[in-house]
Amino acid sequence: MIRQTAVAMMLLAASGLSAADTVKIALTGPFSGGSAPMGVSARDGSKLAIAEINAAGGIQVGAKKMKIEIIERDDEAKNERGALIAQELAAMSDLSGVIGTVNTGVCMAGDKHLMEKGVTKIICPAAGSASMTQWSKAGVKDLSIFRFAAHDGIQAAMVVEEAINRKFTKVAVVFDSTNYGVSGRDDMLDQIKKQGNKLEVVAQEKFNIGDKDMTAQLLRAKSAGAQAILIWGIGPELAAVSNGMAKIGIKAPLIGGWTLSMSNFIDNAGKNGNGTLMPQTFIEEPITPKAKAFIDGYHKTYKVDRIPSPVAAAQGYDSVYLMAAAIKQAGSTDTKKIKEALEDLKEPVKGVIATWNHPFTKWDPADVTTHEAFRREQTVMGMVKDGKVVFGNDADRARLIKSATTATPAKTKKK
Repeated sequence: MIRQTAVAMMLLAASGLSAADTVKIALTGPFSGGSAPMGVSARDGSKLAIAEINAAGGIQVGAKKMKIEIIERDDEAKNERGALIAQELAAMSDLSGVIGTVNTGVCMAGDKHLMEKGVTKIICPAAGSASMTQWSKAGVKDLSIFRFAAHDGIQAAMVVEEAINRKFTKVAVVFDSTNYGVSGRDDMLDQIKKQGNKLEVVAQEKFNIGDKDMTAQLLRAKSAGAQAILIWGIGPELAAVSNGMAKIGIKAPLIGGWTLSMSNFIDNAGKNGNGTLMPQTFIEEPITPKAKAFIDGYHKTYKVDRIPSPVAAAQGYDSVYLMAAAIKQAGSTDTKKIKEALEDLKEPVKGVIATWNHPFTKWDPADVTTHEAFRREQTVMGMVKDGKVVFGNDADRARLIKSATTATPAKTKKK
């Protein structure tokens, strides 16, 4: 950590800048381990945006332009490490904001330290609904935490709708034992009730991180007559479920959260992953000039021909532009003023996913969506096909094109 700080200071000295001339933004997440495809993609998407902003001279902060200085921390998807990182960042008096985190448990363990000091954070690219509902349950009146991801309520609703639209009546709900998996299970069960109990849950099966054989759980789902598997999990174990289904002859489709688009699912599931369905906010297809430039830029910069997690990369990119817009509007690098600006952004922010128009509003503990950027119209159903995620249908493609090129309706608080 000391060495990283020293390197950062050397880079600043080489560029002729002092720490006082920069805007400090921390990028956190699992850059190693099973969740790394999401963490690395979000970090690298964020860095693309930061490089663009810095190349254009930086962010206009009051009377001067200031470049972004990155503070990077790998939480390894470990709750205890995430907590230590959050404590370290919260102690930095000149930190403007934090972008990152994937794992719900890491948020639950660390974000309280940021909240205590009022540090502005945009959770990106993920973390389950508990990462935000913890604050409403606690009755927090003023929140510095925002989330930039299709929240689980949107995703779970789409998963359940997909199963209903395909005329299934019996499903198995399968989930991992992490905070994210359990929270996702609860969201899916809640959506089944909200959508009229048209699906009968004939089995609920859990698996742990590191499990490689899901035969027992899948046999129980099969014997119970499940016509589809609704799944919520975060690691490479998702592929073990898909491969286990093929092994015992389950023909039911796998429908679940957006993490099914990760490279470690697609690569490990191989042909068994074909037909898997999941909500997506970005699909690696050049449907607009902005999307093409982003995809080409990612491929060229990181020397890959496929983004490990396109959703995470695009959300990382757009979240930086939202943070930069808030800093410019605040005319300050003070994290509390940036929070206030994020809650009331005056100008639309053009991103690769959408043109964001007032995506957040002032925090209301009775309505967590006040600090959630995404609406249903920015989310589509993706499908795995021959090693990549494609649009589930042409109507979704057309809708996402419209979302990317037309400013989203301004968010207003519910009456």
